[in-house]
Amino acid sequence: MLLTLLTAANPCVFVCLFVCLFPRDPRVCRCFTFSRDGTLFSWCNGQSVTVVKSSDSSIVATFDLPKTALLEFSPLGGVLVTWQPYTKSPDSPQGDANLQLFELPSGRLIKALYQKKVDLWCPSWSDDEKIAVRSVNNELHFYENNDFNTIANKLHMQKVSDFALSPGGQPSKVAVYVPGSKGAPSFVRLYQYPVLGGPTAALANKSFFKADKVTMQWNKKASAVLVTASTEVDKTGASYYGEQTLHYLAVNGETALVQLPKNGPIYDVAWSPTSSEFCVVYGFMPAKATIFNLKCDPVFDFGTGPRNAAYYSPQGHILVLAGFGNLRGQMEVWDVKKYKQVSKPQAPDATHFSWCPDGEHVVTATCSPRLRVSNGFKIWHYTGSVLHKWEVAAGSELWEVCWQNFADGSFPERPIRYQATPTELGTTQAAPTQAYRPPALRHLPAAASSKLHEEEPPQNMRPGASGEKALSKTALKNQRKREAKKAAKQAGGAKLKAIEELKEQQASGKVLQKNQVTFVQFHISLPVYVETTKGSKCLFVLMFVVSSAGEGPEGGAAAEGAGGAADWTLGGHASNPISHCTSSCRLSLFELETGLDSPVGLEGRGLKLDMPPALVP
Repeated sequence: MLLTLLTAANPCVFVCLFVCLFPRDPRVCRCFTFSRDGTLFSWCNGQSVTVVKSSDSSIVATFDLPKTALLEFSPLGGVLVTWQPYTKSPDSPQGDANLQLFELPSGRLIKALYQKKVDLWCPSWSDDEKIAVRSVNNELHFYENNDFNTIANKLHMQKVSDFALSPGGQPSKVAVYVPGSKGAPSFVRLYQYPVLGGPTAALANKSFFKADKVTMQWNKKASAVLVTASTEVDKTGASYYGEQTLHYLAVNGETALVQLPKNGPIYDVAWSPTSSEFCVVYGFMPAKATIFNLKCDPVFDFGTGPRNAAYYSPQGHILVLAGFGNLRGQMEVWDVKKYKQVSKPQAPDATHFSWCPDGEHVVTATCSPRLRVSNGFKIWHYTGSVLHKWEVAAGSELWEVCWQNFADGSFPERPIRYQATPTELGTTQAAPTQAYRPPALRHLPAAASSKLHEEEPPQNMRPGASGEKALSKTALKNQRKREAKKAAKQAGGAKLKAIEELKEQQASGKVLQKNQVTFVQFHISLPVYVETTKGSKCLFVLMFVVSSAGEGPEGGAAAEGAGGAADWTLGGHASNPISHCTSSCRLSLFELETGLDSPVGLEGRGLKLDMPPALVP
């Protein structure tokens, strides 16, 4: 397995960790890249572009392109794309075509195109190379079978500024972003090739405001895409990172705004290689990290910590949460199946992190121009052990570090180990630290520390994760009904209790306020037996509010159940039939006459219920 380094003193250095086969190029190297399966390697040394086989370093092709700044292989390695900065000259006032596509291994020039901007410079291919897409003047041009002389299809939308082609084979899908203008919202739409026109062509559509730019990420199965929308300036002044929102779109038409419980920037979003979940790092420091499922529901919350990046292993069984850049380089390695922390090493001043394709090792590096001192790299085992360390010589700079790629499935998932691998370089696990205490206070008991930010511990958000058995939909529905009845009963019981207390105060001679007297006088409670369809009977107390005109209950009144606070309506006169009842019960009611205190069966008389009654055992 090769680890490729790009340095300034020895301009192009290629290091093989196990078998050193690749010779060094003494000339200044501008860029390099591996093919997707790692079988080919290409670089530009300021004089030419060379393509070699990774296995034996034999030359495949050479191109006279000394100004090449960017290189890329097509997914199957059949096409090499080179990009040079666009320039004009007196001999060529229109400029020369700066984007070249070469066929491999023949070296034949397929097409030379103009690409002035570095954004979206390289065509996007489907994994089988049957479809390729380029963005040209607010249009997406589709090519088939690497025939770049014929535009097979077009997608024209006003002001298309970004797109993302789905991974995998056919049918290919494309996500298109159009920024908002003149008060209209920005939107992202999903299309499936070749159906690109018509009002019903879009698979999904999501519109939103506050978006100067977006980042679109497909999952590996091409079933959903995550859109991170961001603005350059936060108008509220809460953050100099701007504002970010995260949106979810699925090819089945489902869309959602991912709800993040903590305010602040969205630092990183990463899909799991399993395509069934994704991790988001967000919030003001200390930042939170949460795993969400495809319903955008939180599955596991890692709590808070100094982190701004998330990296899944190629097999998807390990997740690394890291804090690089202006943070101290802490890495948290998690087993995402058991949600158990494996290790917590530190890589200070690291500017680069990447997983080895075997899912067992990672590399961290300090590179220029981000940092021009202490350049070098370390190779780690995920348990926290440092296996190899390399530093550049004095006066040199390290520009880039890259693992050799391998085809999917080359390295199967291995059982996760929690014990650190013993090495000569040891580990960098941070030892527990304690706050400084002056010598005069060290003999006293430690007082509770006051922290600027309260740390939140990890929390499993899955139903039943705390040991409780997960309920079925029917059981959960019944549980909610019982809880609602209990809450209603408590509310109604409190009102009845308040009436009885006012009556007792009135009987003891206390002078009540006018609204209290009205409240007591115009409430009459009557018991009602409700016979259910199963034959059981429950006691139900109707509380009638007498009208302000002094009419009795027969004159029309509002009724409240003892178990509910909702206002129900009596249907005019007591002799009116039951015209509506949403409860599956037969009601046997009292005659609605003042002073009647015994139940008399009167089916079909006197009550109209607009809501089901609350039953009180």
